[in-house]
Amino acid sequence: MAVSRTGDWARARQLLTAGSSRLEGALQTALRQEAHALRNEVVKGLTQQAPGGEPLRPPSPLTLAARQLAGFKGTKALLVSGALRNSIRVVVEGDKAFIGVSRTAKSPDGESLVDVAQLQEYGGPPVVIPMTPKMRRFLFALLRQAGLAGQSRTGGSGRGVIVTQTPARPFLRPAFAKFRQGASRRFLARVAKELGLGGPG
Repeated sequence: MAVSRTGDWARARQLLTAGSSRLEGALQTALRQEAHALRNEVVKGLTQQAPGGEPLRPPSPLTLAARQLAGFKGTKALLVSGALRNSIRVVVEGDKAFIGVSRTAKSPDGESLVDVAQLQEYGGPPVVIPMTPKMRRFLFALLRQAGLAGQSRTGGSGRGVIVTQTPARPFLRPAFAKFRQGASRRFLARVAKELGLGGPG
């Protein structure tokens, strides 16, 4: 059976002949650099509304109307206050790195941001909310703000329900998938640079 080798084996041999302490330090540095580069990719994807090159679903007219009534002017998905984007962290422990939203991260109003991130990443099930007269008035205000007042079919005494569902807006998985391309070669180049061996030829 023939054995086929792929990759930059000459560069790999150079790395393995380096001192173990130097190599360990270079590996740690390269890991941190890769982790922060991936965080930057996620943040850029949110800012440009296209994680990994996949456009995010824009907010609905009612969502934008609700933002305006609450005093927010932004029209981008997942960026009402910037709290979700700002909560993306890098944690390196040993030979592993975590890039994502910490379980302890909170929004300005105390909401768990990891729950928000999960809901946006995967979407949520339909939620049935009993409608009260106060909610009906708020809905009419939203419809007017969104320019959709004539399209409402609600009426009567306030009895009834609203069915709402959060659509999936993946912002982590597409960025991770894009970043994975060429990851091995890029990591090897970072280690080589730290060891003063130059980049791969």
